[in-house]
Amino acid sequence: MIAVVTRSGLDEAFHDGCVVAVGPDGGVIGHHGDADRVFFVRSSAKPFQAATALELGAELPPEHLALACASHDGSPTHIAIVQAMLEAGGLGESDLGCPPSRPLGESADREWARAGSIERRRIFHNCSGKHAAMLRACVAQGWPTATYLQPEHPLQQAMLRTMDEVGMLAGTEVGVDGCGAPVFRVSARRLAAAFAGLESDRFRQVWTAMHRFPVLVSGPGNADAEIAVALDAVAKRGAEGLLAIAVRGRGALVIRCWDGSDRPLAVAALAAMEQLGWINEKTPFLDRLRRPVRGGGTPVGSVRAVFELESE
Repeated sequence: MIAVVTRSGLDEAFHDGCVVAVGPDGGVIGHHGDADRVFFVRSSAKPFQAATALELGAELPPEHLALACASHDGSPTHIAIVQAMLEAGGLGESDLGCPPSRPLGESADREWARAGSIERRRIFHNCSGKHAAMLRACVAQGWPTATYLQPEHPLQQAMLRTMDEVGMLAGTEVGVDGCGAPVFRVSARRLAAAFAGLESDRFRQVWTAMHRFPVLVSGPGNADAEIAVALDAVAKRGAEGLLAIAVRGRGALVIRCWDGSDRPLAVAALAAMEQLGWINEKTPFLDRLRRPVRGGGTPVGSVRAVFELESE
């Protein structure tokens, strides 16, 4: 158990999961739950996929690189940058392989609707920045773009090699992510160790872009963006209840909620970082992530962490 939801004095919901913290060398320094249970890494793979695109010749300035790592909310700023990424490679929205979608962020969705854009578009998909970077890598290498999402495509084979090189893979079988791209099997232990490696020379450009532009990587108010704003850190959310964080000079932290909910992720991350001594009650900005449970528009309860990290 990692968190309990209390409403009007009653413990109403319970979230099971795992928490794994590693030091800068990737060794486990604290854990709770099953650190080796396998799941799909989903969007928390994006920093490594973006780095692979760079290595393959995609020319991505920092703002574009941040969008390559993003599960973006779909704000006009997000969409404008993805459009610029595509145009710089002689590409267009129709080249994107992600499915048509509405913006992930509710406020962004409303903003586009007020402007009269009510259709579902590929560029609105929260993974469109990743796909634009993948396409740019294909253009740089002279590879076909129409088939870039197929697992046997040289682009996806390069992505797979990167995952293997950082020790992330828990088995070579790949699945299909929500955006249509191949998705990899990992464990919290392996993912945390890989995130600790984002400080290395190989991934320094990715680290810098994610830390400088956290709102481009996510959106205002989201846990990963708020953590990267408040700390010398990068953070990345993933579908089905996943959050990965790397704090400069400290190591990395992964939280995975087994029921797929993202509701306990922020409070679990704060609790783990407090136990590790990475933050304290005076750390600015982060307290706003402890959002209350509301009833009738007023606070009536809370989501609270209920775990203690154990030593390896």
